Amino acid sequence: MKFMKQFIEEFSKKPAFGIDEVKTFIRRRNASEGYHKLLIQNLLKSGRIYKITRGAYTFYDEVQYVGFAFPPFYYGLEDALSLRGLWEQETNPVIITPRKVRNGIRQFDSRNYLVRRIKRDMFFGYTLLKYEQFYIPVSDIEKTLIDLVYFDIRIPDEIISTVIKKMNRETFNSYLTELPQYLSNRIRIIVRKKKW
Repeated sequence: MKFMKQFIEEFSKKPAFGIDEVKTFIRRRNASEGYHKLLIQNLLKSGRIYKITRGAYTFYDEVQYVGFAFPPFYYGLEDALSLRGLWEQETNPVIITPRKVRNGIRQFDSRNYLVRRIKRDMFFGYTLLKYEQFYIPVSDIEKTLIDLVYFDIRIPDEIISTVIKKMNRETFNSYLTELPQYLSNRIRIIVRKKKW
């Protein structure tokens, strides 16, 4: 395989990559039109890469990188709490994206992950966190609380109390102004009950 070494060198520097990137890589090297399919098939067969979803692959046997197949995205809800050290229970990755994709549980290498769609105007409030050798987008504490209410996810009261104590009031209040009134009011009631 003529370009294998270059391909591995270039694409193993990313947590995931798409078929269009592979086509571009092949085109730049003047290879024949269908060569990208052969290249991907050989890498899959040899176990060098893993398929995340249709047209998206990774060199890493790490379920936490599957979100990169759904850009733009961030990890949220219980997964964000876990990644930020506020939830000790082991969680499956929860990918939140405004893209028109199928909601629900999916599998990567026999491990579950969850994809949830969010309205485009609700897609904000995340920062990059170092996870192994890459940085991944994770909802900040304030947006995690908002998303928990938005998606109607029940978590223990003591976790909610911890989240509220650690939130930045200014950031939280600015986020509330971005929300639909019904959601903003619901979140204010929850925070008031926890005596923040």
